[in-house]
Amino acid sequence: MDNFSDYIVYVDESGDHGLQSLDPHYPVFVLAFCIFHKCYYSETVVSELQKFKFRHFGHDLVILHEHEIRKENGDFTFFRNREHKQAFLDELTGIINTSQFILVSCVIEKARLTPQQAESENPYHLALGFCLESLYEFLAEERQEDRVTHVVVERRGRREDDELELEFRRLCDGHNRLNKAFNFDIRFADKRANSAGLQLADLVARPIGLHILRPEQNNRAFETLKQKFYCQGGRQNAGVGYEQWGLKRFPQKSEEPR
Repeated sequence: MDNFSDYIVYVDESGDHGLQSLDPHYPVFVLAFCIFHKCYYSETVVSELQKFKFRHFGHDLVILHEHEIRKENGDFTFFRNREHKQAFLDELTGIINTSQFILVSCVIEKARLTPQQAESENPYHLALGFCLESLYEFLAEERQEDRVTHVVVERRGRREDDELELEFRRLCDGHNRLNKAFNFDIRFADKRANSAGLQLADLVARPIGLHILRPEQNNRAFETLKQKFYCQGGRQNAGVGYEQWGLKRFPQKSEEPR
């Protein structure tokens, strides 16, 4: 239908969005939006991920979760050795590398929040605002901002989902830094939903957080993602013009906690 945009957005997170305690090894919260053109997504991305699963598992019911792969839990206890696991990861990274999507992400550096920010801000809601604003700007460039764009997130729990939907609709009603109404609709997917888009969003979130925490550390996954970020100046600036554009950080470096 003409009232739907050509794009679909899949969302996942990395890290704890709470502020009661900080994980010293991962004191960040990352929200990642993977923006796909629907035709390309349905015709290419879904089939490539299915073929990958058939090759490695013999069926396509496995759900790719970064945490389970890393910890070798659930369906991912089948690795024969380190080399086998690395080959699996390399092939998966290759699929992400060749898949065409636009990436928008926000990293909340929880340890750098001021006491006032930590008291008043919900990291998930804060990141959501930044990401929805960047999504709107991308869709405006594509002249799709007046059409309905669906944003798909994974269910977390009744209370959390209700709070998220309320904040989502508040932001879309114009309570955002752009002072614009966003024609977005949120859809919640069950954790068991075998969504290719949600699985890719799950796989990209943690490498972004690790890059912010340890930028000097080798991070092949992030090097692949650099080319995906929404960037200033169009796609000719892919890989360089994304900081504080497609990849937002909060607080910014100039906003050191007092």
